[in-house]
Amino acid sequence: MSITPAHGISLDPWREHYADRSSGLSASEVRSLFAVASRPEVVSLAGGMPYVKAIPDAMMKDTLNRVIDERGAEALQYGSGQGHPELREQIVDIMALEGISARPDDVVVTTGSQHGLDLIARLFINPGDVVIAEAPSYVGAMGVFRSYEADVRHVQMDADGIIPEALSAAISQARSEGKPIKMIYLIPNFHNPAGVTLSASRRLEVLDIAHSEDILVVEDNPYGLLWFDQPAPPAMRAAGDHGVIYLGSFSKTFGPGLRVGWVVAPHGIREKLVLASEAAVLSPSSFSQLVVADYFQRADWKAQIDTFREIYRERRDAMVAALAHELPSIEHTHPSGGFYLWLTLPEGLNSKEMLPRAVTELVAYTPGTAFFADHRGAQNIRLAFCYPTPEDITEGVTRLAKVIREEVELVATFEPSRNKEARDTHVESPPPNLA
Repeated sequence: MSITPAHGISLDPWREHYADRSSGLSASEVRSLFAVASRPEVVSLAGGMPYVKAIPDAMMKDTLNRVIDERGAEALQYGSGQGHPELREQIVDIMALEGISARPDDVVVTTGSQHGLDLIARLFINPGDVVIAEAPSYVGAMGVFRSYEADVRHVQMDADGIIPEALSAAISQARSEGKPIKMIYLIPNFHNPAGVTLSASRRLEVLDIAHSEDILVVEDNPYGLLWFDQPAPPAMRAAGDHGVIYLGSFSKTFGPGLRVGWVVAPHGIREKLVLASEAAVLSPSSFSQLVVADYFQRADWKAQIDTFREIYRERRDAMVAALAHELPSIEHTHPSGGFYLWLTLPEGLNSKEMLPRAVTELVAYTPGTAFFADHRGAQNIRLAFCYPTPEDITEGVTRLAKVIREEVELVATFEPSRNKEARDTHVESPPPNLA
């Protein structure tokens, strides 16, 4: 028996059987880049892959062998839905470096922080509920919120992070429409993709606004320890545990392939997170947790993070220097940590339309449109400096600059009316003071 779609032609015969929310599932622009960016001849400034080669092979082999030799049966067995107690104790010590006071029982271990974000969305978001996020925001979060049919409202940023007055205005607008606001989603440290850091004073302002409006704050902090010159301000969660859900990850400070992250949340939310996690995965990987726990117990992990900082600082400097040399008039952020830099293209250029031409010139980046729920960001691109060598970064920026200059010439020559229209009607995204 064959099954045919009810309407039109489809390669998927089950198309009409899916739940409505499945329409929110789509491949991100970042994911679609990986096949191209992984070609050896392409300099990829697109993916935010940690430079895991900086971790000594001998240390990793010792860690893996010790877990297998000494705790093999435990590592291959089911574990607690909340996560291994030993690892949760270490997570508490790690968070203390950013001012967070917590107990192991406050921590829920997840299969990467992306899993934690999905659990939070599953618990709180009904179709049409408002989620407030920075403009721009993390592409993975946009995918999660879209899959749960949230109404994402972006709030303007500048060099000091999200603007409190703009946040209040967005809240007032949603309230006037009678729409429930379920959370404010923020990446306060070395933002992905903007590269900026939320100032200490604004952190308190945002928390005051959220508290007065009875709105949860979701603080996503994968990059907090990867500062270059000085630490970021204390975590927002450090100001108090009321109304703040904190997401952490070992993907940027150890290894993304192990897929270990965590959530810290108020007590009632934490209990529901455990239940939701058990419903989804039964328990996070015991093997991965024990590997991470062994590493952070026995290795000089703080020295390793120092090594990462030096590597990423050098690469940030290489990218900034290359942009200053090749594209001195172009605006971009100057990150003080993390992986990313946010660049604003000349007027009339479209980062998504320009990408195929860039790939032809053997350089890849992520279009700014990937970081907005409403498809803004065409004039922006995210550049990642975490994985390529400084030499490759310099070459990649040189190739990108060639593409941009040629695109500017093409627009000026063949599309003067479009260029004029862009000048007349352009809405800044993000605002010019983000640089």
